[in-house]
Amino acid sequence: MEDLLREAGERALQAAHKKGIQAEVFLSQQRSMNLELRDGQVETLKKAEEMGLGLRLLNAGRLAFVYSADLSMEAIEQAVNDAVDISRYTPADGWNSFPAGPYLYSTMELYDENIPVSPLEEKIEMAQAAEEAARRSDKRVKFIEKSGYEEGEYNSLLMNSHGLYAWGKANYTLLYLSLVAREDDESQSGFSMMIKRKIKDLEAEAVGEEAAMRAVRGLKSRRIDSASLPCIIEPYVMARFLGLIAHLVSAEAVQKGKSLLAGKIGEKIASGVLSISDDATLGEGLGSFPFDGEGVPSRKTPVIRDGVLMTYLYDHYNACKAGVESTGHGRRASFRHLPAVGSSNFILEAGEESPEQMIATVDKGLYITEIMGLHTANPVSGDFSLGAAGLLIEKGALSYPVRGITIGGNLLDFLQNIDAVGNDQRSFGARFAPSVRLRSLSVAGN
Repeated sequence: MEDLLREAGERALQAAHKKGIQAEVFLSQQRSMNLELRDGQVETLKKAEEMGLGLRLLNAGRLAFVYSADLSMEAIEQAVNDAVDISRYTPADGWNSFPAGPYLYSTMELYDENIPVSPLEEKIEMAQAAEEAARRSDKRVKFIEKSGYEEGEYNSLLMNSHGLYAWGKANYTLLYLSLVAREDDESQSGFSMMIKRKIKDLEAEAVGEEAAMRAVRGLKSRRIDSASLPCIIEPYVMARFLGLIAHLVSAEAVQKGKSLLAGKIGEKIASGVLSISDDATLGEGLGSFPFDGEGVPSRKTPVIRDGVLMTYLYDHYNACKAGVESTGHGRRASFRHLPAVGSSNFILEAGEESPEQMIATVDKGLYITEIMGLHTANPVSGDFSLGAAGLLIEKGALSYPVRGITIGGNLLDFLQNIDAVGNDQRSFGARFAPSVRLRSLSVAGN
């Protein structure tokens, strides 16, 4: 596959160079398989494969982008001609450039040879086993909405006019389950998902048991009175907050005035117990790869250290504008997309306390297990108001489930109110988060 993509890339660069124009070509081949079951029976099976190139040309500071799913000589030459035509109408920008190679890239074990060759029957059996484990774990599990298995692989090659050549491949596998538990007249849904680099690491029983637990623990829920309460945020919910933080440390968002963290490098923006890094070299992370979408080598980047904001995340363009080095965060969704600033594996580093120890310190508070509406948080002011659910904490122990509440506040206050970080860090694809404890959070109820 590397040879096929390299030949297409070389043809594209040669065609551009004949016109005296700098170029960058990103080529990829992707394959995916999605399997969905309902009550143990296969409902859908989808397989897809695509290959193509994304071409960026730089003509006197004017950037043009085209893509093609056809790698024939004729199609590549047409793509170059189209890009040249487009470049005549795009504005010149002195910050437009391509990274200069060559680079040395780390060897990363991101491809499991067993995923594509494992029998389909075994993958179906894993989804069935997750369903069976859920039903065994609690009799209140009444309905399996769906279970599923997914796998994907991608081969990527990037070349440019400055001697850059980068090649890598990776794959992943995923198992999930969605169900409903019922007691008397009340129903609650539960969901669990596990993403792994190696198929042998998928645990069907754990997926089933967690989905059942998430549904059952919400049964017989009540409302509570409005109050400011100590809160413990479970890892799944904290991983969603990490997604918001990752957006706010994007240099692109900062430079466009769309982040409340603009101008705060070196400032203490969070509690001293909080450290966050972005690490594209982590073997098990779904965001890992030897290089970013522009060919810059992957690395570990400390973002917040002991509460202090250390850096923003930069792609090549925004790094040039800021007069700094790219941190290797130019991400591409596919060959059809331009690179844009994005995180790889965004990690809240684990602390020392167990969730049980944190709960034991709370006389009355809330253990938050769900949030809704995080996309409505204001990235400039940091204000948020979110639907939430969880369990009441009374005298150091989990009590009854709570629903119909809203949590609100400001993200900086939220980060500064964290006074403990758990040792229960979990992976949610490209987000890694443990539980955290907040001294106080505004909860709106009755």
